[in-house]
Amino acid sequence: MRRLTYFFYDLVLLASAAGLVPYYLYRGWRFGKSRRGIRERLGFFLPDRLDPLSGRSVIWIHAVSVGETRAAIPLVKALKRQFPEHALVVSNVTETGHAVAREIVEADLCLFFPFDLSWAVRRVLRQVRPSLIVIVETEIWPNFVRFARRFDIPVVLVNGRISDRSYPRYRRVRRLIRPVLEQFTAFCMQTAQDAERVRQLGGPAERIEVTRNLKFDMQAPAEGLDRAALRDNFRLPADGSVWAVGSTHPGEEEVVAEVYRRLLEEGQQLTLVLVPRHPERARLVAGMLAERRFAVTLRTRLGERTEPLRPGEILLVDTLGEMLKVYAAADLVFLGGSLMPIGGHNVLEAALLRRPVIFGPHMSNFREIARLLLEAGGGIQVEDAEGLHGAVAQLLNQPELRQRMGEGGNGLLQQNAGATRHTIEVLRRALNLSP
Repeated sequence: MRRLTYFFYDLVLLASAAGLVPYYLYRGWRFGKSRRGIRERLGFFLPDRLDPLSGRSVIWIHAVSVGETRAAIPLVKALKRQFPEHALVVSNVTETGHAVAREIVEADLCLFFPFDLSWAVRRVLRQVRPSLIVIVETEIWPNFVRFARRFDIPVVLVNGRISDRSYPRYRRVRRLIRPVLEQFTAFCMQTAQDAERVRQLGGPAERIEVTRNLKFDMQAPAEGLDRAALRDNFRLPADGSVWAVGSTHPGEEEVVAEVYRRLLEEGQQLTLVLVPRHPERARLVAGMLAERRFAVTLRTRLGERTEPLRPGEILLVDTLGEMLKVYAAADLVFLGGSLMPIGGHNVLEAALLRRPVIFGPHMSNFREIARLLLEAGGGIQVEDAEGLHGAVAQLLNQPELRQRMGEGGNGLLQQNAGATRHTIEVLRRALNLSP
């Protein structure tokens, strides 16, 4: 019966590939990856691509996109310290996550994750030959996990979470999910609620531990985040206020634009840096802003400017992997994905850099982190455009409040650190056990 289920699963994936392959070809062209991403997703590597793994035991860390990759950075660093003889592979589904992964110096190789087709997964596992697979958050790929088990490779879910949005969907298909979860070696979950949910879905209770959230162990890069240098690099005014708006989704840019206009009309000397969640939307967003008579400069065209942006202008970031730099150059941050029912994004990145962070009402994917940040005084939650305007105006007019909030958010990270150490203990045990 299970063999028939996997057969139909492969058929569904093959049908999906009719749309996915053109999509990834476009994304690869858009971000200069040519066709390498498609080849790797199908299990075909260039002759010397896997040379960094030659003769070494391999630990494979999979993080689907940007947020998961950044969350995994402390773990990757710790793995390199704990297991220096192992080669570390980091894989991603998205180009944005891949761009972040390539900046992790401890990673020996960064790959695109294979399509979860039986033959593609077999090809990749036989070539990479990992001793351990570490899956970040909730990436449950049936064929990948099944063939890892068949090849006696331990698979551990780390920083695991089951969101309010995902849990009902998983429960409806738990008869299909249970056999997959039973093949995991261990589950390192963020909270007791996440642990109970994965148990209810079929994860063996004796393999589930609460190790807390890896995102609290994030560390700012040792260099490259000097505020003055970044403002010069981004052509932002050395003086005056800078408002960073990150990870926005459709509908949020319009709200931000109107709030920005209102602040300018009230006399604020303010420059906006806007970072859409998906950089390929930047030109569409630029058109919307131009219709509203804003002067917009794309990040990729910034080299054509010699003068800094003036208050009232907008820097629109259409590149990858610069979010922390944008936050470091700013005075305050609004994080998108939260005014619209997306579920929010990681507010701790701004807190890491001691920046006060504003977010909207829709934070279901980061509910616990949002609650803790509010309790620590590091963030402000708003309900709508009016609330966003009030919060930004308040922070612009009270620099001492900005500083106090920044310190509060950063303190939260220090108080809740330790997930990496607990997770490493589980991974060390997994390396010595068959799944």
